[in-house]
Amino acid sequence: MRAFASLLDCLVYTQSRNRKIALLGHYFRTAPDPDRGWALAALTDGMPIRLPLRRMLTDLVSRFIDPTLYRLSRDYVGDTAETVALLWPDDRAVVPWSEMPSESQRERSDRNGEKPKQLVLEFTTPPTPPRQGEGRSGSSSSLAIDAQGRSDVFPSPLRGGVRGEGEIGHNSGETPALSLGAVIDAMASGTTAERTERLGHLLDQLDASGRWALLKLLGGAPRVGVSARLARTALAESYGRDVSEIEEIWHALAPPYLELFQWLDGKAERPDPGAKPVFRPVMLAHPIEEEDWPRLSPEDFAAEWKWDGIRVQVAARGGDVRMFSRQGDDISGAFPEIRSAFQGHDCVVDGELLIMRDGAIAPFNDLQQRLNRKSVTAKMMTAYPPFVRLYDLLFDGQEDLRALSFGARRQRLEAWHAKHHPRLTDVSPLVDFKSFDELGALWSSARAEGIEGLMLKRRASPYQAGRVKGEWFKWKRAALTLDCVLMYAQRGSGKRSSYYSDYTFGVWRTDENGDRQLVPVGKAYSGFTDEELLLIDKWIRGHTTETFGPVRAVEPELVFEVAFDAVQESTRHKSGVAMRFPRIHRIRWDKPAAEADSLETVLKLSGGGATANAAAPSDLV
Repeated sequence: MRAFASLLDCLVYTQSRNRKIALLGHYFRTAPDPDRGWALAALTDGMPIRLPLRRMLTDLVSRFIDPTLYRLSRDYVGDTAETVALLWPDDRAVVPWSEMPSESQRERSDRNGEKPKQLVLEFTTPPTPPRQGEGRSGSSSSLAIDAQGRSDVFPSPLRGGVRGEGEIGHNSGETPALSLGAVIDAMASGTTAERTERLGHLLDQLDASGRWALLKLLGGAPRVGVSARLARTALAESYGRDVSEIEEIWHALAPPYLELFQWLDGKAERPDPGAKPVFRPVMLAHPIEEEDWPRLSPEDFAAEWKWDGIRVQVAARGGDVRMFSRQGDDISGAFPEIRSAFQGHDCVVDGELLIMRDGAIAPFNDLQQRLNRKSVTAKMMTAYPPFVRLYDLLFDGQEDLRALSFGARRQRLEAWHAKHHPRLTDVSPLVDFKSFDELGALWSSARAEGIEGLMLKRRASPYQAGRVKGEWFKWKRAALTLDCVLMYAQRGSGKRSSYYSDYTFGVWRTDENGDRQLVPVGKAYSGFTDEELLLIDKWIRGHTTETFGPVRAVEPELVFEVAFDAVQESTRHKSGVAMRFPRIHRIRWDKPAAEADSLETVLKLSGGGATANAAAPSDLV
């Protein structure tokens, strides 16, 4: 646990992608099995244990701290795991107050020579994997916790060790290090009440850093600036492998990934996914730049619309169907209709996931209602019907088509779809053009058509993972900007938990009496530098009018120039509309709030009349 805690600490305070990869790679190469596998599972949101962690922690913390103080502390810190880790006392007794023995009972027990009743948990320090021909070694010990919260370590019958032998826990010098595998074993089964008590005992064995790491491990999504894709990339690079080699077998594996590490360590063959549907790394496009056009010939490229959904890959194999995001995350559970539509087929297709009603593409906000869910209700399935618009055919049965040209794959896709025609799908049409000037005129109409832009694909290009220079280009519509007024600010999470970094902003609405009031149209937490964050945070603290837990209402004086992709109807916002992908383009310290944009301007955008300023893509870095 100490090494895992150190890893998370370093990741939180490291912004460099290369540094994160180096930190992760070092951990994966030096940590023992199964700890490194469980750490990988946590970082990739693949933990098999699902706990009502917040409820369990509230139960435990309420035994030694006032609930109001805990709530205020949580609001200030901004992260439950960090709050509990800091508040947790080092000498706490993990026993409900109602069961604590009275002073007279303890004195009587001592006089009678009675020993406190003990709860025993088995913690086994896993063997360290051999490095460069070394043998394996490890230790095992039993940690006994008595009713007063005291602990002792009994020698392992396997090694005859003594107290404190082996790797020492977090700065204590008293207890052996808890392995991640032992934590998983302890929390894998039992009732919520039983696991709550075990969690309390585990927290007692660690210092603040270890407690924080423990809770991040069990929470399943540490939020330390590492995506699942980055974790797999770091793993691949640390062993000199291509990340596609790991991604193509990833979904056929399960934590703690012992087979995967055996292969990476050179002790076994690469795991065989067999007939399981697995993810194939997707081919991506480069944003097209002005200097690219003179080097391109129209006859070499095919064009298709860039639809306003999310890129997905559907894999049907061996009677099972899975749908993956472009990052390789399995999102099948949220879209059972798509799995059903591809049942009985044998293929891997690339396409765009949309919400489709009566042949019309619904706003992206509707698709968001279905995303990031493990399962969906029948009501949601009816309200937000999914649809996949197909771009490419990667596998037809067992035949791998990726080495073929885009033109050849396109012909195969059209023929395959005409023959099989899975429900809830169609083929994305190609856009006819003779010159790039002609294509530019079509691109200009993309916003009115509810399309995100255009894609240019070299007809001769094979399907290769990642962004291959000069093969595919994306020509996204220009972002829009509006001047909005800051209304509310909320503390961020992780390294931003002490700063107000999440901003809700609005525009002016005029009522029937001619009075103006601000109504919210979006929320953003990106687009500004660390230096600007400090200035905004200071301004917010000096202009707060009201607080709601971690949220502050502020004086309507600070103007943000907000860049965004589109405006959509929204029942969640008082204005009736919401921005898509808003980000702070510029802080207008100089502009009076009264001169910010109006709701009337925003409503024109939602109706297709793009009256806002168009920001150049290069300005939106």
